[in-house]
Amino acid sequence: MTSRDKIQFLIFRSIGNFLLLLSLYGVYATFSPVMSQEIRVRIERMRGIRYLVTEETELAQVYIPKEEMRTPGALSTLLSDEKVYTLVPIDPLLSILIPKIGASERIIPNVDPENREEYQKALLQGVAHAKGTVFPGMPGNTYLFAHSADNWWNAGRYNAVFYLLKDLEKGDDIVIFFENRRYNYEVSEKYLANPDAVSLLTDSRSTEQKLILQTCWPPGTTWKRLFIVAKPKKI
Repeated sequence: MTSRDKIQFLIFRSIGNFLLLLSLYGVYATFSPVMSQEIRVRIERMRGIRYLVTEETELAQVYIPKEEMRTPGALSTLLSDEKVYTLVPIDPLLSILIPKIGASERIIPNVDPENREEYQKALLQGVAHAKGTVFPGMPGNTYLFAHSADNWWNAGRYNAVFYLLKDLEKGDDIVIFFENRRYNYEVSEKYLANPDAVSLLTDSRSTEQKLILQTCWPPGTTWKRLFIVAKPKKI
């Protein structure tokens, strides 16, 4: 092998190694948020940890920074001997709590689902409420969404709370706090649909109260949409 051949071999091998590392990073960036959520839930279930929502029906107008809360999946939670934790809304003005998956997230109101820059910014802060849909307690659809990502290199940046919606089943509880008041919901449906399925988003004529949760599926893609439909719970 001549010196020129050796140089070409080294160049091609370096390019090949770079592309391999890039592809591995793409897989990691896409699926690490999913894996971390799955591992967290599996460990908690193995240890018998479960979450309850605060029994308060009205809360003071106080915003609780998430870093000051004992959040699900935190190392202190996983290492503690406690088995039951109480979820408190991060922001009583508008938050969602799902005890089955240990989720407590702020909801960003009136986010345009057609404006990528706007909803990506919102999802860095919490779950997005779709502009044009109603708020809890009003007739019609309350539509909340969190995308996995628009591209694989952004997958780790966006809100991961809805990755575990697949674990919800009919009858599971969802709680929304809106303007310091509590609204209780119960899951009634779960299904997959194509990305162009927008009837739940655009149907403003319904007199029935519904809570719609939507995320991309599988995580890290925009191939399908996973929908959770919940209705007000009779207590």
